[in-house]
Amino acid sequence: MKNKKIIIEMKNVCRHYGKEHSLVKALDNVSLQVHEKSFLTISGPSGSGKSTLLNILGFLINPTEGEVFFEGEKMEYHDYDEMADFRLNKIGIVFQSFNLIPVLNAKENIQVPLMIKKDMNDNEKDKRADELLEAVGLSKQARQYPTQLSGGEKQRVAIARALVCNPSVILADEPTANLDTKNTEDILKMMRELNEKSDTAFIFSTHDSRVIKYAKEKVQLRDGKIV
Repeated sequence: MKNKKIIIEMKNVCRHYGKEHSLVKALDNVSLQVHEKSFLTISGPSGSGKSTLLNILGFLINPTEGEVFFEGEKMEYHDYDEMADFRLNKIGIVFQSFNLIPVLNAKENIQVPLMIKKDMNDNEKDKRADELLEAVGLSKQARQYPTQLSGGEKQRVAIARALVCNPSVILADEPTANLDTKNTEDILKMMRELNEKSDTAFIFSTHDSRVIKYAKEKVQLRDGKIV
């Protein structure tokens, strides 16, 4: 990763739940760097801290101890609206259950994050959605609703939606859990190609060996620690 910009850096991060006798150390003194163009997997058994680590990397929760930096700037978590705006512009999230809105078609689902952006006009938003539909191979399905799409197509829409604001980081939580083998391979190849064409870092929390196979960097957790 020489000469590549550090997007996220975690220094001695801990995340605790509960108090005193019931204290659970979900993350225990974790230090990690995520660079631009990373294609990183986080793996480990259930309860190892994968989801907690992914949530901290996505600035969805704050650490109990330690420091987190984004593009060299130490992050503070005090202002809810400011953090929401930061995530809108810098972090894209892909869920295993797709989380598409049933009453919106594929193009409209992709445009959802753009609805609250004030620095783009309607023509720019429309053009951006069309670009992403083409990038994920769904231009012909633009007007189809989620019930008319296959599982693989739904995940492609979800990926396009995550990319629509040009984020620095894409987080994917078990993105292949609901896909068959062929769709899994197709989705992973597509995401790797998108990663190669941009500076966006892709971070996966996964149990799936097929996802891990595609990784450029791998982090394994056990009992809240990197092993």
